[in-house]
Amino acid sequence: MIELFKETHFDFIGKRMIFFAFSGVSVLLGLIGLIQIGRGAANLGVDFSGGTAIALRFENPIEIAPARAALSESGFGEAELQEVVAEKKLFIRIRKEGQGDMDKKITSLILKAYPKNPFVLESSTEIGPKIGQKLQKDALIAIAISMLGIVLYIALRFEFQFGVAAALATFHDVFFLVGIFYLLNKEISLLFVTALLTIAGYSLSDTVVLFDRIRENLKKEKRDPFTKIINDSINQTLARTFNTGFSTLLVVLVLFFVGGEVIHDFALAMLLGILVGTYSSWFIASSLLITLRGEQAKRA
Repeated sequence: MIELFKETHFDFIGKRMIFFAFSGVSVLLGLIGLIQIGRGAANLGVDFSGGTAIALRFENPIEIAPARAALSESGFGEAELQEVVAEKKLFIRIRKEGQGDMDKKITSLILKAYPKNPFVLESSTEIGPKIGQKLQKDALIAIAISMLGIVLYIALRFEFQFGVAAALATFHDVFFLVGIFYLLNKEISLLFVTALLTIAGYSLSDTVVLFDRIRENLKKEKRDPFTKIINDSINQTLARTFNTGFSTLLVVLVLFFVGGEVIHDFALAMLLGILVGTYSSWFIASSLLITLRGEQAKRA
């Protein structure tokens, strides 16, 4: 309802080779990240690697050193510990196989480390390595099926070139997020896969709105160059895209700053995904459409 951009004439297409180069580097980083995830060389969550993840909430603030010392002395020196000071929480992740009742072993060790600081076990997740591998495989299949669905949906609604452009732009967003999370050494978990699929849907929604306007303008402005039609279409939908992105960002920012440690990485993925999804709709999907249409795009 609020139009911050009226009658704009930005040239989104003129510098498309620069944006292609930037996006090419982003996609390459994402491919590297995906290969490393497949090799198990990334920061895989317990969902994919197998092991135990425990969340403890203490009555009083704690120092993390006694917990680390107690775990190391008992043969859990590889355990990853993360403290949330504001919430008096301690997250413990152990990638160790074939040991049942791991949560009981860990809580007993923590109880000895903090005898005067009571705590409660908020959550405990224990996954075997075979289940982790299956979840990893299923996650990749889910992403592949969603991408295929995008191509078919857009191809049926518009044209085949539109479908391919939308799918490639969505792949771009997914690879971008995978690359950034790998670069930042963030945990790759099922929650991250959820964020990827959510962002794919969000980006597709933006792209469909733009493609709808392009299709309308192609019918009305038959004598105009294709690049001009693309630019006009992006400028005409600019206010809608900005308002949608900004209002969504407000919600995700609240999740990121006050949502708690458990969904912090999910909120970060959503935050980055909204930004890159908007970017890809403006600069990548439309530019790919020009490239894919080839000679048709050069008509006067």
